[in-house]
Parts: sequence; structure tokens; C-alpha cells
Amino acid sequence: MIELIDVTKSFGDNKVLDSVSCHIEGGKITVFIGPSGVGKSVLIKQIVGLIKPDRGRIMIDGQDVTVMSEKDIYRLRCKFGMLFQDGALFDSFTVGENVAFPIVQHTKKKESEVKKIVAEKLFLVGLEGIEEMMPSELSGGMRKRVGLARAIALEPEIVFFDEPSSGLDPITANAIDALILEMHRKLNITFVVISHDIYSTMTIANKVGLLYDTKLLEFGTPEERAHSENPVLKEFFSRCFAEGMGRLPIPRDISRRGT
Repeated sequence: MIELIDVTKSFGDNKVLDSVSCHIEGGKITVFIGPSGVGKSVLIKQIVGLIKPDRGRIMIDGQDVTVMSEKDIYRLRCKFGMLFQDGALFDSFTVGENVAFPIVQHTKKKESEVKKIVAEKLFLVGLEGIEEMMPSELSGGMRKRVGLARAIALEPEIVFFDEPSSGLDPITANAIDALILEMHRKLNITFVVISHDIYSTMTIANKVGLLYDTKLLEFGTPEERAHSENPVLKEFFSRCFAEGMGRLPIPRDISRRGT
């Protein structure tokens, strides 16, 4: 689905990514982990065409995003959904209006059709009947669920997640992990996640990539990464596990391999 080939990006004298290459499989959950400031968000922005790399290619279904016109990139983005770190809801819109926003912007569907889709997506994320509520009335976990409903409103082929468990208490973070797995099983599409949460990563990922010091140091299955002898990866894992001792196991009926 997505192939990164020698992707390199600098901002002035600050090199953020250097010759990053990997293949992101369609229909799988790929998680990129790493400390803050290593270029995880920059990588996602380059994939969706918001930032062009200084060098390298980004192929999506055989199309090179780096040479596309703005018009073609705009069309391509209709295949994408995005769940931002804080949900990024419009505070002056109701929940229903927030979820409806991409549908209204990118389609010519009738109001009745839009309302039906909004209701379906909210039901899918476990928030049936809250269309008239305002974002200020929602908890952090609910805001992320509404953000996910909006991200899948146009039935995208790829959904990007920016730190989905960030800022949440352990129980709510586990619930978001379970929701991601449930949505992935139901939608059967490609999920790309950026995170520094090892518990979440080992729960949801089919493939894990470690970004560190401008490089993609490791890329493979969670099991392979957990047994890697790479000293940077071992230190990152040990620190994150030590910091995340408050995380509880996700519900036992949610199986990561079910994805």
C-alpha cells in the first residue's frame, strides 16, 4: 500500500529523517515509535503530501506522492482519514457537525444521507445518539472516539493515528487500543500509527518501526522487535515499560492477532 524509498528531510541545518525506507502493508496496523522530536509526525505529513521530502520517493498504490500536483494530492487525501492527538474537534460545532464536516466538504450528499452516515459512524465507535452534544461536554476518550468517527466518515483506505493514547489515563488508553483493534477488524483497511507508548504498540501492531537519530533503526513484527539486541531499542523498551507500569492489560476478548 505505501512504500518509502530513501526519504530524507531537513529543516535548515536540522536533519530530521535520513534515508528512511520501508514497506507499509495494506490492511495491516503499522506503528512507528520513537522519542519525541525524532520525526514521526514529519513522516506522516510527508506521506499525506503536506510536506515534500528533500530526497526520496513515497509511493501509494504505485503513485509517487512527491511529484504529484496539488490537485492530485487533494484527490488522494480523500482516501485518507486522520485521528489527531487531541481529537482536533471544532469547539463551535456539535459532535454531529464535526463528524459530518468531511462529508459536507468532499461530497454532495443530501442532508438526510449525511445524518445517516454520522449516526452510523458514531454507533461504530460506541457513541450512539450524542450528535447534539458539544466537544466541551466530552471526556478525553470520547473526544478521541468522535475524532475517529470523523476520520472514517468518508470510508478511507488508510487511517493515520497521531499518538492515540496520549494524555489518557491507563483504563481509557486501554479502551482506545481495544477500539482501534475493533475498528480494524470491522473496516479491514490500513492503519498507520505514531506513538511512544510501548504497551499500546505491542497490543495493536502488526509491524513496528523505531525512528531514532534520523534513521529507521528497526522495522518488523512486535515479536521480533521485543527480542532485538539493538541497544537503542532495548533501552527505549525498558524505559517505556518502567514508565508505563500503571497500564492494565486490555480486555482478554480483544486479540491483537485477530487483526
